[in-house]
Amino acid sequence: MTRVHMYPGQGSQRVGMGGSALFDRFPDLVAEADAVLGYSVRELCLHDALGQLDRTEFTQPAVFTVGALALAAARADGTPEPDAVIGHSLGEYNALHAAGVFGFAEGLRLVVARARLMSRVVDGGMAAVIGMDEAVIRLLLRRAGLESVEVANLNTADQTIVAGPTAKLQAAAPVLDAAGATAFRTLNVSGPFHTGHMSAAAREFGRLLADAPLARPALTVYANRTARPYPDDEDPARLLSEQIDHPVRWRETVEALLDADPDTEFVEIGDSRTLTRLLRAIRRERTA
Repeated sequence: MTRVHMYPGQGSQRVGMGGSALFDRFPDLVAEADAVLGYSVRELCLHDALGQLDRTEFTQPAVFTVGALALAAARADGTPEPDAVIGHSLGEYNALHAAGVFGFAEGLRLVVARARLMSRVVDGGMAAVIGMDEAVIRLLLRRAGLESVEVANLNTADQTIVAGPTAKLQAAAPVLDAAGATAFRTLNVSGPFHTGHMSAAAREFGRLLADAPLARPALTVYANRTARPYPDDEDPARLLSEQIDHPVRWRETVEALLDADPDTEFVEIGDSRTLTRLLRAIRRERTA
């Protein structure tokens, strides 16, 4: 049986995430995070007194840190090492950390830079479209002259995330509703992530990655960009930079693992069950 660990991304944040026991358990890692960030990540995650947790430049470091602490707890508790690791969007950084591509502090610095660049694109958002095929969504948006609203996350056959400028995203809702979408739900994010609107951020991040010491993964890591494992003969930098302005191919990633081994055991690492719910949906769709 194949074991796979999954790491959630932005959107999984909430006040109280991680819990005080997890932060208390690994004071050295928490201190390391504070030194990189210049503020208390514990206070941000557990209390968020300044109302910053939903801002991209704070969300991404917080989610990455909680994922890293959860990994440390899993290893300390004797959880068997996985055969492969996957992460949704930002969660891919936790997967790469688990695979030894970079250490905790190095990974957190990359996440901070990524979040800073992505947060610069302020006019935009994301929404989940339920009950409509991705190809139909693309066609309807094009016919309505809403090409600036793009497919951003391919989560399940029944759930596709779209993203774009705020006004255009709002205009897309009645178009898709009228055509038969069962729901159009705005997400708690601050930008049109994983679309062409992020291309400038992706290019600048690519230049930063060029100087980052990235090791070869010690575990199989599936890339959001390709829904395939990171190649042994390629630097991870290209796939990480392109991830920012290309769709997250989550359903394809999970299905590739299930195609290889239908009995694959998936475990979500971190303080979230978002990916567990998506996994259940994908399994139901395959059965149907």
